[in-house]
Amino acid sequence: MERLRKKDALDGAAAPALSDAQKAAIAETRAFYEARLAQEDVLHQSKMRTMADPGEREEADRQYRRERERLTGEREAKLEKIRRNG
Repeated sequence: MERLRKKDALDGAAAPALSDAQKAAIAETRAFYEARLAQEDVLHQSKMRTMADPGEREEADRQYRRERERLTGEREAKLEKIRRNG
């Protein structure tokens, strides 16, 4: 790992150090989205237990995947904003 850090530093790709406020904001953002994703998982599993129709199950799976992708993208965008702006 140290070797990779040295290589990145030589290439000019070293990431700037994060402030304590940035680290706290990142941790808070990650915790929030982990909770939201866990909530979506529980709701989806509960919904799937009550469905018997394959068509309905497929549509519920599509909605679940879209919502997870949306939340993941939103999380990554917020984390990147925190890293850039502080």
